[in-house]
Amino acid sequence: MAKHGKLQTSLQYAAAKSVLATLGRLPPPAAFRIGRATGKAAYALARNLRRTGATNLRLAFPEKTEEERARLLRECFDSLGRELGLFSQLSTRPPEVLESLIEVQNFHRLLEAKKAHGDKLIYYTAHLGAWEFTSFAVSMFGHPFSFLVRRIDNPHIEQLVDRVRTRFGNKTIDKLSAGRSMLKILRSGKTALGLLPDLNTLDDEAIFIDFFGVPAATNFLVAKFALRTKTPIIPFFAPWCEEKGKYLLIVEEPLSFEHTDDEDENVRRLTIAMTQRIENQIRRYPGQWLWIHKRWKTRPPGEPGIY
Repeated sequence: MAKHGKLQTSLQYAAAKSVLATLGRLPPPAAFRIGRATGKAAYALARNLRRTGATNLRLAFPEKTEEERARLLRECFDSLGRELGLFSQLSTRPPEVLESLIEVQNFHRLLEAKKAHGDKLIYYTAHLGAWEFTSFAVSMFGHPFSFLVRRIDNPHIEQLVDRVRTRFGNKTIDKLSAGRSMLKILRSGKTALGLLPDLNTLDDEAIFIDFFGVPAATNFLVAKFALRTKTPIIPFFAPWCEEKGKYLLIVEEPLSFEHTDDEDENVRRLTIAMTQRIENQIRRYPGQWLWIHKRWKTRPPGEPGIY
């Protein structure tokens, strides 16, 4: 069993390395096209993921027709494939080439926040468009930071991906043991902290916040730590813009809301505000979110499972 596992790990790594190297040698537009073709192939093969995506889209967009939701699900796989094509370019292309692939919107908001607060900031994004590019691009522009990731089970592939993520000075933190690290980073103020809070969360770290009108288990620690350390929160998003033929890097206004004397209520309000920013962007680019993730898997007590 040990030999079989080691062989499987090596084969997976060889395949991933070969795919990324092959795509990485192509011009970016060609890598995007082949990435999308890969996404279409995955759509045809991934029956269980299609079922999850169809369930999610029915929950999120009950007003749409079955045909409209089916189109969004196909676009989801296209988007994931295109991001694969983009990721293949990140390890070797010079910054000027990578900059040509994006249009930056409102980067001054980040610069103004850093001028006022230094590196004591929280950045967050969603699994929308090229989410890997949000952290990568910010570091490429000279502002590296630390961000939470789920380590890939295959350690060799994890090292391959981590080298790309940290190319311009970023540092990654394993999200499975991140609570204490997050608080330490925010209290030190020596580096900004990045994370993706749009996935299903286990009960002990979650409160239920409406996401597309359906209660979703949502991480509240980000809001609690931000409030206790008085750290501003800035949303970033990187959707694909078909009209421009490139990705956007959107820097939104820092979050703000009215505080009360009740910490739990403040945490809830801030978590709602974070979630709403994510939902707003998904509604703008509905075919580019990770619909194949079981976002509503954790249910309130007494509710039946959705999947």
